[in-house]
Amino acid sequence: MDIIKVDAIDSTNVFLRDINREKPIEKPICVIAKEQVAGKGQMGTVWQSNAGENLTCSVFIPINEMDVLDQFYISMAASLAIYDTLKSLIVPKLSIKWPNDILSDRYKICGVLIENILNNGRLRGAIIGIGLNINQLEFDNLPQARSIKQIVGRNFNIEEILHLLLTKLEYRFSTLHKNNYSYYKNEYELLLFRKNKPSTFLDAKGNSFVGIIQNITSYGKLQLLLEDEVIKDFNLKEIQLLY
Repeated sequence: MDIIKVDAIDSTNVFLRDINREKPIEKPICVIAKEQVAGKGQMGTVWQSNAGENLTCSVFIPINEMDVLDQFYISMAASLAIYDTLKSLIVPKLSIKWPNDILSDRYKICGVLIENILNNGRLRGAIIGIGLNINQLEFDNLPQARSIKQIVGRNFNIEEILHLLLTKLEYRFSTLHKNNYSYYKNEYELLLFRKNKPSTFLDAKGNSFVGIIQNITSYGKLQLLLEDEVIKDFNLKEIQLLY
């Protein structure tokens, strides 16, 4: 996979998006920045990262023969590739907090922002933005954030982790086919944070309620068991899982 290295940039996702606008990207490519000054997370949140201490990158992956309705499998494949990477580094107690935050125990160590590229109503590719906390030791006003160094207790080579991650991403997406979607879904669901445990959620109006994560739908909605044995599906904008 080709790699573009930059010192400082607003957003690696935006950088790749601009490249694609000028000329459609046809093969996997990665952009990595030492410092990302306007990195974004889910729902427009800002990603906090000290320059040179973490992995901030975006990867373009070509997507072929996938129905737009199946696009959450892109999120599953990306999450599982990051999980594979961290498991290889012996990071303990890994889980996926829906839709694609990666946790160690209860602490967030990686965030993912995916932007799908469509052409004439068909998926053509995905830009996968990844912020992985590697060697940073302090996170201002983010009590749930941790780095791999804080958890494992040693310094890591960011370049080596990048190459490991890209290998895992290429493998996951090379094996993502409609005939094994169920395998990916089952693997993803087994890793879901708080699955089958009573958990507190906030709805869009800020009201809290208790539910038990059952599974996800093929479209990426979270299935919760609520009071009176009612199972209801929620999308990302409707609820927030509290730690």
